[in-house]
Amino acid sequence: MQKYLLIALGGALGSIARYWVGATVGSRMGTRFPYGTFVINLTACLIIGFSLTWLGKRVELSPAWRYLIPVGFIGAYSTFSTYEWETLSTLRSGAFALAALYSVGSLILGLAATWSGAALADLIP
Repeated sequence: MQKYLLIALGGALGSIARYWVGATVGSRMGTRFPYGTFVINLTACLIIGFSLTWLGKRVELSPAWRYLIPVGFIGAYSTFSTYEWETLSTLRSGAFALAALYSVGSLILGLAATWSGAALADLIP
């Protein structure tokens, strides 16, 4: 039962963080390009890379942390389905170059952010 509560808590926090980051970035950068979702996906990749690497090295920590952070928080915070919808909507509007930039940028920078998070975790003793 504890793992479900941790997933729910992480999910609630991730949902709130997703809304706040998306709204904050969107209001500052505009909505022509889905900057909010882009930033959320990149930071989610960084956090999952860091947390799974760091937690994997610390066997003394309770496995409950995996339910709270990567499963609960990142599961609610990450927005891949929104990313796909926004890409489709951009394609439907005829902005093919913008859709390609968003898709390729998300893929390459997301992988780089995930690697960076894992590398950062490897630096911590």
